[in-house]
Amino acid sequence: MLVQSPQREYRTWIFDSRRWQHYQPRPDDIIIATYPKCGTTWMQQIVGLLVFQTPVPKPIMQISAWIDRRFPQPVEAVVAQIEAQEHRRFLKSHMPLDGLPFYDEVKYIHVARDGRDACMSLHNHATGFTDQMLASLNKAGLEDEAVGHLYPDIRTDPGEFFHQWITRGEIPGDEDGSPSMSFFHFEQSWWNARHRPNVLLVHYNDLKADLSREMTRNAGFLGIPVAAELWPELVEAAGFEAMRRDGDTLMANVASIFKHGSQGFFFKGSNERWRGVVADEDLDLYEARAAALLSPECARWVAHGRLAAPLEPPPMPF
Repeated sequence: MLVQSPQREYRTWIFDSRRWQHYQPRPDDIIIATYPKCGTTWMQQIVGLLVFQTPVPKPIMQISAWIDRRFPQPVEAVVAQIEAQEHRRFLKSHMPLDGLPFYDEVKYIHVARDGRDACMSLHNHATGFTDQMLASLNKAGLEDEAVGHLYPDIRTDPGEFFHQWITRGEIPGDEDGSPSMSFFHFEQSWWNARHRPNVLLVHYNDLKADLSREMTRNAGFLGIPVAAELWPELVEAAGFEAMRRDGDTLMANVASIFKHGSQGFFFKGSNERWRGVVADEDLDLYEARAAALLSPECARWVAHGRLAAPLEPPPMPF
């Protein structure tokens, strides 16, 4: 049952939320929705391990489609890909809740991360694009009247990139997030839905602190039992070092996107790289934006994770 239609369009050089109009849900579908560089691929790997019940690496982009990505596949090809899948489907999105259709029968997993850490990871991501990828981004921007210009110049200095990210918006109404969308709006949108039985909030810090515990939460939420003797192998396969080791299989098609292939994609997976790099004034602005645009409970959770911010249900937003 459709509970809420998309409330807002999100169109950038990479994303187009209108592509979700073509999606036809199955009752056991899983949608992994995250702000860029907050553990999306990590959660896709975790869910894939639970769905397929094997630690053998599989190409993530083939088994877990990304519907709102503009290219290289037209949306019709993506829909044909997911309609042909016989396993339990798990799909990727970089949309806030108000950019997606929301169905009662679909499970939604949102992974959050401290925005300062996400920005530093996004910097590595954006500065690693190949010329071919940049040409595709420029073409997409010029062909969409809602964007209408070339992909933004990405500063090689991470502190300068953070300043651009925290002071410039790309979606109408946004004041931060360039070259993506507002981080703060994104996180608050999913926090507001945390009480719904088909929504699970996961935090990057908690995955790093106790991967087995968080995978157990995911398995329980998805109703997937796992044999005890298999569990250690699945947890090991979901670790950063294993994913980096198996990167050429997991991310088999990234050579045309990133200069250093899968090793550039699976970079460090570490936090707090912004310390000593970002100007104090920009860190102060980040804190001010978080205080103004996030509820106090959401702000604590985004900064620290689940244990620091218990998930108490708010009034029903819809």
